[in-house]
Amino acid sequence: MTESGKSPEAGRRYVIEGSAFEAPRLPQGLYPVATPIGNLGDMTLRALRTLAGADLILCEDTRTSGVLLTHFGISTPRRALHEHNERQQAETMAERIAGGEAVALISDAGTPLISDPGFVLVRLLRDQGLPVIPIPGASSVVTALSGAGLPTDAFTFIGFLPSKAGARETALRDLAERGETLVFFESPRRVTKTLGAMAGVFGSDRQAVVARELTKAHETFHTGTLGALAEGFADQTVRGEIVILVSGAEERVANPDEWRDALTVRLNDVPLKQAAAEIAEAFSLPRRDVYQAGLELKKGKRGG
Repeated sequence: MTESGKSPEAGRRYVIEGSAFEAPRLPQGLYPVATPIGNLGDMTLRALRTLAGADLILCEDTRTSGVLLTHFGISTPRRALHEHNERQQAETMAERIAGGEAVALISDAGTPLISDPGFVLVRLLRDQGLPVIPIPGASSVVTALSGAGLPTDAFTFIGFLPSKAGARETALRDLAERGETLVFFESPRRVTKTLGAMAGVFGSDRQAVVARELTKAHETFHTGTLGALAEGFADQTVRGEIVILVSGAEERVANPDEWRDALTVRLNDVPLKQAAAEIAEAFSLPRRDVYQAGLELKKGKRGG
């Protein structure tokens, strides 16, 4: 039985627990569709209708996506779109969509374009004024944040850090003073090294969470300091998808005597504007306040 009481149109249907449902043909456009990150029960009805009603599904890996599509009885033609062929595929897909087709885009898991291919195609379509209609759903970033117990009023998604140690440490140093929660993806084989690098750069006492296998049977949230987590994971064989969340740096309160002394010294070598800029950055102070203090210092010298 279908939603409308009719037999499903061949090729435009989806199946939920043995019951088949019709999927109406979609209007022209690209449809980035979020898919489950582990638990198939997180697939939305709108996502099913979209994948079944599209003319074509672009998949990061057609074999991986084939498991999902087969589970829901979706037989829409599919084609691979990944980081190695996206630029070549983008023009072709834009032409097809301009000609009236509806094309769905999915990644191996979760929301497309989040550390996955698709940006080149979406930007091209936007530049050409063609429709892009996102279909929201599961995201490991938001799922991890919702269960980690770290502040969520402000966060930054970093994605994967560089694999080489030097580049990774440089990237972490650039993030060390950020005050918001930081969210990273990491592979199981690098998680121990990454936690160790984070402890070294951010400080071993910084609070963090390692979320593993989100929405799956063995979902775990490991909470503690970066030092404790790095030590705890050192003896483990880690498997599964990993999200690392790190609390933001605590706001530093600059010592007025310290930064004023530093400003006095710097004024002996460089102009006021440059000295104020350097001290303001070094002590995380408003440049205007430091500049005003410099004016008073220079005035005091003249008066003396």
